Amino acid sequence: MNSSSTNSGGKSRPFAAIVTGWLVVGILDITSAFVLSYPKGVGPIRVLQGVAAGLLGRESAVQGGLATAELGLAIHFFIAFSVASVFYLASRKLVTLTRHAVMSGLLYGVGVYGFMYWIVVPLAFVNSRHSISRDVTAVFVHMFLIGLPIALIVRRYSSVPLNSQQSTINSSP
Repeated sequence: MNSSSTNSGGKSRPFAAIVTGWLVVGILDITSAFVLSYPKGVGPIRVLQGVAAGLLGRESAVQGGLATAELGLAIHFFIAFSVASVFYLASRKLVTLTRHAVMSGLLYGVGVYGFMYWIVVPLAFVNSRHSISRDVTAVFVHMFLIGLPIALIVRRYSSVPLNSQQSTINSSP
């Protein structure tokens, strides 16, 4: 009998891994953005318009109303899909990513944070500035709500045994 870390067929299920990771991480990340913005008086529509502002500019995004909030949501979920897909594809070449899912997920979260906050955000928002509190919060969000869930989900749908003892157990009748 297979353990819960592999699927019942013993084969990797890329579609299930990527789609599940995409939806879980997309929902966790946008929910954290809503929760962290609420005490500042920023509602969900404005948060989503902020995402769209990276493409449209702040003034156009705000003036666009609900349509630009929807665009922001689409952009957000496109990024979540990309992040889940990249981890899945990397895990096909680097088996250690699924064997050590917790550590690799936490590190992947840090890497995603670095890419988003040090490359994407400055390109989209030229006047963006870093702050210690925002960056520390963002690192933790990316580690625990993005990297870790993706790694655990990919491991769940992976055919790669976690260790040699488990592969023996999995091949037993």
